[in-house]
Amino acid sequence: MNHRDSHGIHSIWNQTGETTMKSSNREKAEGKIHQVKGKFKEAAGIIAGNRDLEAVGKEEKKEGKIQEKLGQIKKLMDK
Repeated sequence: MNHRDSHGIHSIWNQTGETTMKSSNREKAEGKIHQVKGKFKEAAGIIAGNRDLEAVGKEEKKEGKIQEKLGQIKKLMDK
């Protein structure tokens, strides 16, 4: 059974009554999470003067953007 939650994300009810997110939506959500985590690490690195942490944050943010785009592509391919 398909269901749209309060955030507008489609999920599917499985046999046990749990909801599972579509692969494309999961990719997009995880990408956003990595972008936010990357921004925090980057900012913490700047504040602390830790260039390594800043670089790690920038890299995680970039990887999050790629993951989000992958989710968008998967969604287009599902149509």
